[in-house]
Amino acid sequence: MDILTNRFKAGLVEGRQQIGLWTSLGSPISTEVVAGAGFDWLLIDMEHSPNDLRDIYGQIQAMGEGTARPVVRVPSDDPVLIKRVLDTGAQSLMIPNVEDADQARRVVAATRYAPAGIRGFSQAPRAARFGRIPDYHVRANAEICVLVQVESRRALDNLETVAEVEGVDGVFIGPGDLSASLGFLGQQNHPEVVRTIEEAVARIGRAGKAAGILTPSEELARRYIAAGTRFTAVGSDLGLLARSAEALAARFRGA
Repeated sequence: MDILTNRFKAGLVEGRQQIGLWTSLGSPISTEVVAGAGFDWLLIDMEHSPNDLRDIYGQIQAMGEGTARPVVRVPSDDPVLIKRVLDTGAQSLMIPNVEDADQARRVVAATRYAPAGIRGFSQAPRAARFGRIPDYHVRANAEICVLVQVESRRALDNLETVAEVEGVDGVFIGPGDLSASLGFLGQQNHPEVVRTIEEAVARIGRAGKAAGILTPSEELARRYIAAGTRFTAVGSDLGLLARSAEALAARFRGA
């Protein structure tokens, strides 16, 4: 498989379950460690972490020999930032808080070269391996994967029209903000929240798109997979480090 083929996007098209891990520590070292652990994808977070563009660049490089493919969550739908992240070589982007079809179409346009979109042209970014991939600009549009994040009542109301936008490859349900929007702040496992998420997963599937979710709960992860999610993040680097460190300290405290 050549370097331009987006294996994560191909997996969505094929309907394969892809298990992922959230990464927010901002370190290429920790990212390299978890990239080789056997996950299919890693979410590199720019919305709720200290990651900036240089951090993203280094972490994508660090993932080169691992099993996992990078998905970058940008902090907003800013087309300038989207362009710069794509130039680092990221091919799969998650855009937070997409609430209607018009916004989804603008997001897709920001990831495409003209005439299909508005992505700015750069002759030799890292994405084109500094000009060493001669057909990069011809093939790039088809290999970009756009994941839109729905995380509010308004987004749920518009879910089908958002999912049906051409160029949207997957819809990720943000359980934290969604639970808050539904009136259950900090209660992502509340029965009403879980029911709403399962219904949304089914609606996304009926619209012909892949549904995604993040949950550190193994019980909920398996439940959402059974409901139909196709890219499922089952934990985070921060959570693994914090909880494992606490457990180890607790076993020896007072020994």
